[in-house]
Amino acid sequence: MKLFENTNTPTNLMDVVDTPENGPIKGYVHSVESFGAVDGPGIRFTAFLQGCRMRCQYCHNPDTWNIGVGDEMTADQVLDDAERYKAFWGDTGGITCSGGESLVQIDFLLDLFTKAKARGISTCLDTSGNPFTRDQPWFGKFEQLMAVTDISLVDIKHINSAEHKKLTGFGNENILDMIQYMSSHNCDMWIRHVLVPERTDYDNYLTELGDYIKTLHNVQKVEVLPYHTLGVKKYHELGIAYPLEGIEPPTPDRIKNAEKLLHTADYTGYKTWKPGK
Repeated sequence: MKLFENTNTPTNLMDVVDTPENGPIKGYVHSVESFGAVDGPGIRFTAFLQGCRMRCQYCHNPDTWNIGVGDEMTADQVLDDAERYKAFWGDTGGITCSGGESLVQIDFLLDLFTKAKARGISTCLDTSGNPFTRDQPWFGKFEQLMAVTDISLVDIKHINSAEHKKLTGFGNENILDMIQYMSSHNCDMWIRHVLVPERTDYDNYLTELGDYIKTLHNVQKVEVLPYHTLGVKKYHELGIAYPLEGIEPPTPDRIKNAEKLLHTADYTGYKTWKPGK
């Protein structure tokens, strides 16, 4: 595989999941964080899975893009590692799968979350939704995954599909379809939006996004994530041109403006949320 190859052209998602005929399913793990405080409710053990097809201009983890590389681990290996920190989770913490894009490895993710629930561990999916499709067999696996997912952190990159494609390389129609599925099936979720000057920080788009979120059910929290430049060094080290060179993080006033237009103060369910599945 070429290093950081261009994968903007959609391909069959089923060709990248690990479904061996014999033996346990193995996932490709980029890294783990033992005490994640920003990866869902409570303190969480976060597994960052390898692989993502989108090329978000502000991505700060380009080292997670390539598919089919990383540390091979089984679900039980991840959970055995995670349970060493269970005493710190309380009644809201647990495990989170992030990325990269977790849904690229849906077979492993389903195996992991199913076994986590059997162990009494709360599960959280951190996703941007790009792999979502209603084509089978993928969609059936997604439905099973939602049944063992307590809450999802959904990153809406841009509400406008044309602008979403400029920003990430893909449109957002299937992503919004995934969110509608979650809403109509009462799946708890947090909505996240990265505020990027000259890309997403426009009042008309923020207002449209805020109005859209208002139509959804079971949104426990809405977060504005200010763009930062902490990942620039990785691009330089990997020899990749950084797409947002020269763009500075948003000012405090623009962050407050975005929070107002997205009505973040209206979503307070996260304060009392408990895993219910």
